[in-house]
Amino acid sequence: MRIIFAGTPEFAAIALKGLLNSNHEIVAVYTQPDRKSGRGQKVTLSAVKKVALENNLPVYQPLNFKSSLDSGLQAREELKTLNADIMIVAAYGLILPQTVLDMPKYGCLNIHASLLPRWRGAAPIQRAIAAQDKETGVTIMKMAAGLDTGDMILKTHCPIEANDTSAKLHDKLAIQGAEAIIKVLASENTLKTYLANREIQDEMHITYAHKLSKAEARIDWSLPSAQIAANIHAFNPWPVAFIQLETENLRVWQANIASNANTHQVGTILNIDQAGITVACGNNTAITLTSLQWPGGKPLNTQQILQTNKLNVGQILV
Repeated sequence: MRIIFAGTPEFAAIALKGLLNSNHEIVAVYTQPDRKSGRGQKVTLSAVKKVALENNLPVYQPLNFKSSLDSGLQAREELKTLNADIMIVAAYGLILPQTVLDMPKYGCLNIHASLLPRWRGAAPIQRAIAAQDKETGVTIMKMAAGLDTGDMILKTHCPIEANDTSAKLHDKLAIQGAEAIIKVLASENTLKTYLANREIQDEMHITYAHKLSKAEARIDWSLPSAQIAANIHAFNPWPVAFIQLETENLRVWQANIASNANTHQVGTILNIDQAGITVACGNNTAITLTSLQWPGGKPLNTQQILQTNKLNVGQILV
């Protein structure tokens, strides 16, 4: 089949690599426009564009598909002339109007990193961890104009382990997503069968995975340790959980739920040892911080944290 692939970050790039190893023809790759990033404001190519260029695939980077703008109309016409059988979308980052969704012969399929209808939206991996869900997965759906509202075609399942960060879970789901879309596209007849048996999402079980913000990554010690640990893991690698000290923010990359109960004021450092920094949390619980990063430095493990002597037992973190 003739496939258009649309995606931007590494999650999508892994799916594109999988499709390149299939028997299908990738006729075009759509990805977000190049943007400047980092302190040097260097132009950075998306992960998907890098894969496309390495494989000599034509790359399109429209700003939008709006019918009210000449650039959007041009983007629509370009896509239409590609005469694709199917368009595969994974974390693309641009809204596709219904006119575009209807252009390929079999429409557009999306690789979404959650078990829909749970966690529609921008940050499904992070929200699943923060909500302390026991499992997540990937949903392949036939796209509709709404936000992740399309009919479901195939689901995979992935348990969320106690120390899974968003980075770790992302990598697991990226592989599942690539395998799932290849399964759906095993042949044109296979695709037709999946489309014929697709399932409507149950509106009663919808939750939304809203975008992350830096402000919500500040640790609230009044929460139970289990919730704080879940938040720390959810916000790794971005925006990264942090403790606001007097003159600087201390980043927290990893933590474990501590077994010891306590009656101390929340935020009190209870112990500093080889296991890490143990802090009092809400509901008489405690958490052990195992990877910290001071401004300008690198993330430190528990042994390195001990050597800094920057924190003290009895100190209250706010």
